[in-house]
Amino acid sequence: MKILVVDDEKDVQVLFEQRFRREIREGIFNFVFAFSGEEALQYLNDLNHEAVLILSDINMPGMTGLELLKRIKEKEYTPPPLVMMITAYGDAENYNQAKSLGADDFLTKPVDFSLLKEKLKSI
Repeated sequence: MKILVVDDEKDVQVLFEQRFRREIREGIFNFVFAFSGEEALQYLNDLNHEAVLILSDINMPGMTGLELLKRIKEKEYTPPPLVMMITAYGDAENYNQAKSLGADDFLTKPVDFSLLKEKLKSI
């Protein structure tokens, strides 16, 4: 499963690669990283969207994760990717806005990788 992780914090790549080391080695998950909403859209457009799942931070400079979510849902990708929003703020406003824009799930930071792995297994 190809997963696009979008977060302006570059250390998130090392974190995901460490936490999913076995799954990456076994070819279960293939992670690709974008460090801005703009970079994520460029990736989706350039590679005809190959991502099955997008994990996006909400609070990023430039295009926010919510703006990215809106743009992804407006463009009709086939098949449409699942989008999970990730934020350090588990407040109702961000949650409600993400859900109204079409987010498939919502996670809070620090990410509970055991929970995330369970969610990914069910996709």
